[in-house]
Amino acid sequence: MDNIKVFICEDESIVREGLRDMIPWEKYGFEFVGDAPDGEMALPMIRNLKPDVLITDITMPFMDGLSLCKIVMSEFPDIKVIIISGYSDFEYARQAISIGVERYLLKPITKADMISAIEEIKQKITEASEQQNYISKYEQEFKKFERFSHRAFFEKLVEGSMSVQEIYEQASELHLNLSANGYNLVIFTIRDAQQSSYADDAANVMESLFGHFMQYPDYIIFRCNLLSYAVMIKGDLERIPVLTDRCVDMIRQHCEEAHADLSWYAAVGVPTERLSGMSKCYSDANRAFAYRHLFPDEHIFTSELIKTKRYAPNADDLHSLDAAKLDPMIIRNFVRTGILAETESFADEYITGLKCMEDSVLIRDYLLVSIRVNVELALREEGIEDPNIDLSLRSADMEIEAASFRSNLIEILTKAITVRDAEALKRSSDIIDSAMHYIDNHYMDEDISLDSVAIASNISANYLSAMFSQKVGLSFVEYVTKKRMEKAKQLLRKTDKRSGEIAGEIGYKDPRYFSFVFKKKTGCTPSQYRNGEYEEKR
Repeated sequence: MDNIKVFICEDESIVREGLRDMIPWEKYGFEFVGDAPDGEMALPMIRNLKPDVLITDITMPFMDGLSLCKIVMSEFPDIKVIIISGYSDFEYARQAISIGVERYLLKPITKADMISAIEEIKQKITEASEQQNYISKYEQEFKKFERFSHRAFFEKLVEGSMSVQEIYEQASELHLNLSANGYNLVIFTIRDAQQSSYADDAANVMESLFGHFMQYPDYIIFRCNLLSYAVMIKGDLERIPVLTDRCVDMIRQHCEEAHADLSWYAAVGVPTERLSGMSKCYSDANRAFAYRHLFPDEHIFTSELIKTKRYAPNADDLHSLDAAKLDPMIIRNFVRTGILAETESFADEYITGLKCMEDSVLIRDYLLVSIRVNVELALREEGIEDPNIDLSLRSADMEIEAASFRSNLIEILTKAITVRDAEALKRSSDIIDSAMHYIDNHYMDEDISLDSVAIASNISANYLSAMFSQKVGLSFVEYVTKKRMEKAKQLLRKTDKRSGEIAGEIGYKDPRYFSFVFKKKTGCTPSQYRNGEYEEKR
């Protein structure tokens, strides 16, 4: 902790200089930063120097000590004040106490009295600083990873399954301020281009983005699914376009400055004036988001952009199809990274660009066979050697009508993604079981982290965080803390170990931080819990 800054205001120069010179300030952890003969001269100096402690006489010309204290303490609520006075009148002391003065010392001031006073104040400042550090550390730990309750709330919000009253009631319970007269959504995904099971680059960018967005009250970031996030933008309706552009620029900048091989996409919704319009806004953004499968070289998709983008060969027969435009990787990438909710949108946009197939049975037949082959290849690329699904076309004679092409395409993609998700769920369940087993055996290690568990599980930390909260209903940090608190309660009830010993045994290097977290989680201190003096939080 830096030295505590002290300022003296006293009209008697002998007293002022005596206080300044008789105390070895640095020896006691203080720094003398200035002095003034009256409150009027002191005020601008205090505003500039921002001392931690003000020592002031109570009666001075131009502005007395009580008036100075009231102004200073209203502007700097954390400042500690010592009043010195030649008056023992109770009314002066009462007024000083009423405005929050720490000590009231009578003249003549001895060196011992002043040292005693400043040491007491130093202890209070140190404890307050320590408490604030604990609060900051606690908030950072629990904000770094998404809260499952927030994700569940936003899922319902964008689904449109809540009334406006329910939205505000639940937002209030979660301490979310959603009040605004304009809203928008940006959906985005960031993955390592090689899509390896353990990859740091995308996770690092995501962590940086989380920290960045959390600095701005106009943005609320939440997870849509395992692979994508959304940013809810709120503010004055006329500023929403500017805020939206800034949001997209943040995503672009973080991805481009990472100097890594990343696959990233962002899609922008259409602004709305109402919270009840968020489901439509999300639908618009999702439709634009589906275009990443059709145009993998683009990164940002808006409703305006997709109106100008059409996947459109101009020929009417198989030989003239442009192989570059009919890239089979479009289908394979969709099977690997798309979601069920996008299937119809993807199919519609895929078909919209293929005007040439409307009058050509040959092209329709060729495309569906190609799609089926590439779906099977994509599933094998995902490690599903025997998909065990029927990808055959529903038309027995293979002469597919244009209307049937759409239903066949949707059915094939839906079956494939369903199988992919079922396999992923099984794998993720195995991974989470392994991760939880690792945590259960290592939660008492003070250096346990999401990264260390991810390495042990051989997947990325970002992906583990998403799967963990989805299956367990708690973030990684919340789960580890829960395990530690359960063990702490057991040790407090069944042993006579001191709180500091218990802290070290369950993974807390700092016993006082352990006590802080314990009280946050249970509503009482460890000693109160041991003595049965508590009413535990639900």
